[in-house]
Amino acid sequence: GGEYDPERHRYDHHQRSFTQSMRSLQPSKPWTTKLSSAGLVYCHFGSEILAGLLGQPEDSPVVTALYDKLYENFVEEIDAIDNGIAQTDGEPRYALTTNLSARVGHLNPRWNDPDQDTEVGTRPHVPPCSHIVFPLQVDRSGVMLELPQGGCPWKEHLFNLEKELALPDLLQLVLFPDRSGQWRVQSVPVGPRSFESRLPLPEPWRGVRDEALSQLAGIPGCVFVHSSGFIGGNRTREGALEMARRTLALQGVGAQSG
Repeated sequence: GGEYDPERHRYDHHQRSFTQSMRSLQPSKPWTTKLSSAGLVYCHFGSEILAGLLGQPEDSPVVTALYDKLYENFVEEIDAIDNGIAQTDGEPRYALTTNLSARVGHLNPRWNDPDQDTEVGTRPHVPPCSHIVFPLQVDRSGVMLELPQGGCPWKEHLFNLEKELALPDLLQLVLFPDRSGQWRVQSVPVGPRSFESRLPLPEPWRGVRDEALSQLAGIPGCVFVHSSGFIGGNRTREGALEMARRTLALQGVGAQSG
């Protein structure tokens, strides 16, 4: 809905102006991680739900302790991943692949499955592929890459390809279609498990949506740009490509391509 208004039960966190954390909404709490919509709902209703489950008052020591533990050991992870906040400074020492986002993702269709129905709640186990091959189309700027079939796990392969091909310039942006038929432009992260982007989308676009974003960027069909700038969307390939080219031009990266 593009707004945070608890009195009207609106709990969006994508808008540009949103900066709330658990600590800002509840000053007695220590956590300063920016809240996602999940964290907002937990912030406002977690104690009430726990109290109902435990049959104790909301202000009881048990409910208070469990509320804090559940946020610190479960919900904060969701907030951080959703907002692109790195767990460590620099490259992580090990891969963390069993977080909640990964588990939900494993229930979705494989990227190259012809049936892309995401409403099926459970799926049979699918053994991991030993090799994944996907089509690459490098833009004439030399730093942009298009995946005509979206959804494939491209990050690790991209970094390996950069090394193998000894590319003169690091790739900055990736274009791909989403499951709805719209298009995304995503910044390449600095590492396979990093939340830091090589070239985030322009700061003025971040947290802006739909027609307001289209007018601001001067590009028809814009859908959104994430508040961290790591990804944006457009209704068409041409629009997403123009968002990518405009990002390169504004940052002075690569050459303009036709």
